[in-house]
Amino acid sequence: MNLIVVTKKHGRSHSLNLNLWMLGGLVLAGMTLLLAVGYGGYRFAQSQAAEGVQGASPALVKQWHERLSEQKERLQSVQAQANRQIDALTLRLGEMQGRLLRLDALGQRLVESSGLANGEFNFDQAPAVGGPESPTLGPSLSPPGLSAMIDRLESQISSRESQLRLLNELLSRERLEDERFVAGRPITWGWLSSHYGYRTDPFSGKRAWHSGVDLAGKEGSDIIAVAAGVVTYADDRYGYGNLVEIDHGDGLVTRYAHCKSIEVSVGDVVEKGQVVALMGSTGRSTGPHVHFEVLRDGKTLDPEKYIRRASR
Repeated sequence: MNLIVVTKKHGRSHSLNLNLWMLGGLVLAGMTLLLAVGYGGYRFAQSQAAEGVQGASPALVKQWHERLSEQKERLQSVQAQANRQIDALTLRLGEMQGRLLRLDALGQRLVESSGLANGEFNFDQAPAVGGPESPTLGPSLSPPGLSAMIDRLESQISSRESQLRLLNELLSRERLEDERFVAGRPITWGWLSSHYGYRTDPFSGKRAWHSGVDLAGKEGSDIIAVAAGVVTYADDRYGYGNLVEIDHGDGLVTRYAHCKSIEVSVGDVVEKGQVVALMGSTGRSTGPHVHFEVLRDGKTLDPEKYIRRASR
């Protein structure tokens, strides 16, 4: 085998004659050199690494143990805090479920006792609400699991409370209207002894106007309010004797005269059917009875229309 070598200095070429054995020896020598260099580098690196690990091992191990201990304590603290929060949320969830059941039961009883039409109040549905969209203060939240259940329960409870407030207001108005509805007799026992309108005066014998009706009965028997209201007069008045006057609102007033005694005072709020006086014969009277008047805006009305109509 001929090798041609060209020098840089003079550009001359030289020819070397190599046989096969010489070429094989050169290749083998080169490979041996490369293996020796590689193995030496590997051993050097291994020894350096071993020395580094042996020298740093106690400090590193201690540092790792400290970090692991800190992380373990932090994890335990987070787990304990999460467990406490879950326990608190579970307790709150149970309380809210019980509260919701009580609200539903109360609402159902109110609906049944109020006589409202079926379907007017449905406690399985939230009250209808709405309005124009307004800017929100932040992004919507989607709490997972237990928090989401609590949020749903809070929403249901708020809906139930809104429904109950509306129902209570409605029933209160209805009860108030029923209480203020003038109807019935102002006595528990007795009879009608004189009508409203013109009659023969029992003292003069002449035709005279009678501004109310007379209901006779036993002396000392109860005189009751025919509707709820506020007592505006409770004293003696000329011709009426002992008189009780009750304002029922909307310009409607009732009077109870000739009482033996008065059982209420000015400013008292009285209920329908409450005893306000006892029957007597004070003032211009011929015997135990109650003179009963109904006035609207200061003008007398026929009390018999109110006596005959049924109470609500």
